[in-house]
Amino acid sequence: MGNDVRIEQLWIPDSLEGPDAADFIAAVEVERKVRMHTWGSDDLAYAPQEKLLEMADPYERQVILVARVDGEIVGTADIALPLVDNLDLAEFTLDILPEFQGQGVGRQLLEAAEHFARDEGRHTILIDTNHPGSSLPDTDAEQLVPGTGLGFVPLGSREVEFAQHTGYTLQHIEQFSSCALPLDSKLVAELQAEAEDANAGRYRLHHWTDRCPDQWLEEVAAMENRAGEDGVPGVDDSSMVFDGSILREAEQVTVAQGRRTVVTAVEHINSGTLVGLTTISVLALRPDVVFQDDTVVLQDHRGNKLGLLIKLANMERLSEQFSDARVLYTWNAPENRYLLTVNQQLGFTTAGVTGIWQKELPDFSDSVS
Repeated sequence: MGNDVRIEQLWIPDSLEGPDAADFIAAVEVERKVRMHTWGSDDLAYAPQEKLLEMADPYERQVILVARVDGEIVGTADIALPLVDNLDLAEFTLDILPEFQGQGVGRQLLEAAEHFARDEGRHTILIDTNHPGSSLPDTDAEQLVPGTGLGFVPLGSREVEFAQHTGYTLQHIEQFSSCALPLDSKLVAELQAEAEDANAGRYRLHHWTDRCPDQWLEEVAAMENRAGEDGVPGVDDSSMVFDGSILREAEQVTVAQGRRTVVTAVEHINSGTLVGLTTISVLALRPDVVFQDDTVVLQDHRGNKLGLLIKLANMERLSEQFSDARVLYTWNAPENRYLLTVNQQLGFTTAGVTGIWQKELPDFSDSVS
C-alpha cells in the first residue's frame, strides 16, 4: 500500500516524434502490458501510432487519465464520450499494471474518470471486464449472470469484485472468439457447397473494399441501422441513424485512421435488393490481426445459410487481399445463436468473455457536497 498516486489528464501529442510524446507512448505501453497479462498476447493492444489515429475520431471525444506512482505511469483510464448520439453516456476502459493492482490505483482512477464524466454532463457510465476462457468456471455458484440476456462472468475474478464494489451492475455479456486464417481449403469447399445448396441460386454476392458502390449506398445505410438495433441493453442506440451521406463520412473517417474495410453483401436476385452484409476491419499497423464487424441478414431471408455464405466469402477475400492476416477476432452476444452457429462452422473458438457494466451517476444537484 502506501504508494502516493497522482492522477492527471494525459497530453495527446500531434505526433510520436519529439519529447512531448514520451508520456503518451508510456501510457499505450501500460495498456499493451495489461492486454498481454489478460489474454497472453498483445493482439488486442494498440500500437502508439494506431492509438494516436484513434484519438482523432470525430464521432467520439477521447480523453485519457493516467495514474502515476513515483512519476511513472502505472494505470490509465480511457474515456470515450459519444458526440453524435447517446450524449448522456461515457465509456471507460481501465488498465492498471498487474503489479499495482489491489493498491487503490484503479479506484482513484475510476473516481477521477467519473468526476470528469459528470463535469461533461454524462451520467450513464459503461465499463468492461475481460475474462479469458481458461478463467471461466463450470459451476453455477461461481458464475455471475447479467440482468438481461445469457452468459456469465466469473464471480471470483478481481475485476468483477472491483466493478461490484464501485457500484456497477452487470448488464450484458459479449462472447469473444477467434479464428485462425487462412481457412482450410477443404473446409471452405465443404461449407461453400452447403451454403450454395441452401440458397439454390436465388442470391448473388457483391464485394467491395473501403467504399460502398453508389448503387448500394442507401440500402447499406439501412442495414447498418438494423445492426445498431442489436446494441447493448439499457443503452439507446436509436438516435444514431445512418443515411448515405453519413455512411460516406464514416468511410472517410475510417480511411483517415488508416483502417481498411473488406465487405461482402448478398443480393436477393428476384427483388434486386441487398438482404445481408458482413464487414472485416484491418488496422493500419497490425495487418496480422483483423476484426469482424457487423454481420446482418434480414429476418425474412434467414434459414438460407446466407450468414455462412457471406462470412465465408468475406474471409476468403480478406486472405487474398491481406495475406498477412493470421487471426480474426469477433464479439457476439451469447443470445445470437444464429451467428454463433455460423462462427462455429467456420472454426471460431471461444477465447473468453467481456462483461459490460453500467452505473448511473447522480446529478450534482442530487448529491450532497
